[in-house]
Amino acid sequence: MSKDPFKTRLEIAKKKVLEKENRKKHNPSPIGNAFKLSTELVSAVVVGTIIGFILDKTFGTKPWLILIFFFVGVIAGIINVIKSAKKMQK
Repeated sequence: MSKDPFKTRLEIAKKKVLEKENRKKHNPSPIGNAFKLSTELVSAVVVGTIIGFILDKTFGTKPWLILIFFFVGVIAGIINVIKSAKKMQK
């Protein structure tokens, strides 16, 4: 006996939906990738600057630690962007 045509169509539709979801997971949009990279860079710089600001207030070394940690944040952000870009190419 053959299956009910409705059940067959339903199974086919479910497979198509699953395939579409899997493609979305593996191929994020270019805008999403750009947003991710820019967020990583900016967040590293902001965190570094905030740490420098807090340490400057604590030790009274204004503006030296802000500047040092700003550049540490820039370097860390660039390294994160490079690592993420390499992962996206794979």
